[in-house]
Amino acid sequence: MDARAFIAKTVTEHPVVLFMKGTAEFPQCGFSGRAVQILKACGVTNLVTVNVLEDEQVRQAVKEYANWPTIPQLYVGGEFVGGSDIMQEMFQSGELQKLLSRPATA
Repeated sequence: MDARAFIAKTVTEHPVVLFMKGTAEFPQCGFSGRAVQILKACGVTNLVTVNVLEDEQVRQAVKEYANWPTIPQLYVGGEFVGGSDIMQEMFQSGELQKLLSRPATA
C-alpha cells in the first residue's frame, strides 16, 4: 500500500486521527504535544495517532493529501480539520468540542 492509500484508509476507518511527530505518549515537537493536549482536554479517548517521523513517505504524502504544509494534522470523520493553531482556535471557541461530540466521533 502506498503512503497516500494508507492515509486515506486510516482517516476513513478511524473517527479521530492525528498525524503528528512522535506519539501521544511522547510527542517529538511542541505543536504535536499541544495538539494531543487539546484533544485530551476535549475528552477524546479514541484517538489514533500516526508518527510521521517513522515513515518519510507518509510524512510527505500527508502534506499533499490535505494540501496543508505542516504537521500535526487532525482528521475527524475522514475530514481534514487543521493543524495545532486551528485546533487551538476551535478549542477556545468551543467549535472543536462540538465537532468531536458528534456521534460518529464519540
